[in-house]
Amino acid sequence: MPTGFVLINCETSHVDYVIEQLKKIDEVKEIQGVFGMYDVIIKIKVDDKDIFTKIISVQVRTIDKVKSTLTLMISNPEGDYPE
Repeated sequence: MPTGFVLINCETSHVDYVIEQLKKIDEVKEIQGVFGMYDVIIKIKVDDKDIFTKIISVQVRTIDKVKSTLTLMISNPEGDYPE
């Protein structure tokens, strides 16, 4: 199951608005407001990598007041690395 984190930079005075819009996306499983270079971090879980890409490009990046995003796709979501 494709899983990843998206770091979102938005207009500082509109963080609450962006978070409210992100809550409307079913595939967004976690949302955290943060301090630093980015303003919000979200966790996305989907059934298909293509859906993951579409959610970011069509739903997340088009939210008004979002300035930029950085996507971190988990390489092994099952966590079964060899010892």
